[in-house]
Amino acid sequence: MKRIFAFITIFAIIFISCSSKQVTTTTKKPIAKTNATTINNLSIDDKKFQIRTIAFYNLENLFDTINDPKKLDEKSPMMDIKPKNRAKAYWSKIDNMAKVLSEIGTDKAKTSPAIIGVCEVENRAVLEDLIAHEKLKKKHYGIIHYESPDERGIDVALLYQKRYFKPIDHQSYELEIIGANGKRNDTRDQLLVTGMLDGEIIHLIVNHWPSRSGGEQRSRPGREKAAALSVKIINDLKEQYPNPKVIIMGDLNDDPINTSVKKILKAKSKKADLKEGDIYNPMADMFRRGLSTLGYRDNINLFDQILLTSPLITTTKDYTNYKLFKANIYNPRYMTNKMGRYKGYPYRSWSGATFTGGYSDHYPVYVYLIKEKI
Repeated sequence: MKRIFAFITIFAIIFISCSSKQVTTTTKKPIAKTNATTINNLSIDDKKFQIRTIAFYNLENLFDTINDPKKLDEKSPMMDIKPKNRAKAYWSKIDNMAKVLSEIGTDKAKTSPAIIGVCEVENRAVLEDLIAHEKLKKKHYGIIHYESPDERGIDVALLYQKRYFKPIDHQSYELEIIGANGKRNDTRDQLLVTGMLDGEIIHLIVNHWPSRSGGEQRSRPGREKAAALSVKIINDLKEQYPNPKVIIMGDLNDDPINTSVKKILKAKSKKADLKEGDIYNPMADMFRRGLSTLGYRDNINLFDQILLTSPLITTTKDYTNYKLFKANIYNPRYMTNKMGRYKGYPYRSWSGATFTGGYSDHYPVYVYLIKEKI
């Protein structure tokens, strides 16, 4: 009996020992933590890459509360509101615009956009109120703005964080359009700004092309002329700067597939097709996938676009200088209608003479430019 008990004891010890070894060999080591963020299979580590956000936003009728006799601002929704209610609507509108602009790109760049193109602003004063808002004032934005001859009294402008971007030169280009009646159609100018982004020269063209009033086909020549003006501006730049880095941004009132963009700008939708001096449109693939920045009569459109010339594009992941990393539409849920007839549309600011508490009838768009830190 003692021999049998001893045998069982020895067998149990051997079994436990083998089991213990098996558990030890299958134990996994903890995965090391990292501060890097991965986008499109590229690791962006704050210690290795510098990230800047460039954005564009149609601010949807950012007008002040004062009737300007030199402008047709009577056409603005603000002038339709009872005078006693205008101040509240105006400052609510400023609050909303500041909130959106302060958030764009912060998840990767850790700050609001270095450069912001805007349209549908009445004057410089509304922009000064905007950048003085508590959500933006610590960013110390500068303003570049010209009054344009637009019949609605709306202009384009550029905002920039002074610590990142240093303007060198800027000018406004007038877009001349003669209507079928032989009269001039007053519209928005195009704004060209040249400056240094962290020591690199870039050029920005801010646009708000003629609307589709009267129908897409009838109004098409105006946008084609606008595209031709942008091409002329780029060609003028090429005489002074070899192979310039140009960013074209704006509400084009056309989609990436329309003739103004495809035939006049000759924008390419694939990086591999680019030759020196060509224009790349990262929004083309977004449009192909059904993404949009606005909705109108149950049609979706991607009118708000940011395009870049070839020196800002890489196909080899060479980021020794600033290159496009990614393009996006900024459309968090709070900026979208959640119910009713316009469910899924951008939550706009105005409905006739009523301030809705919303933001804009367009979503903003933005791109990340990145380069390796030295």
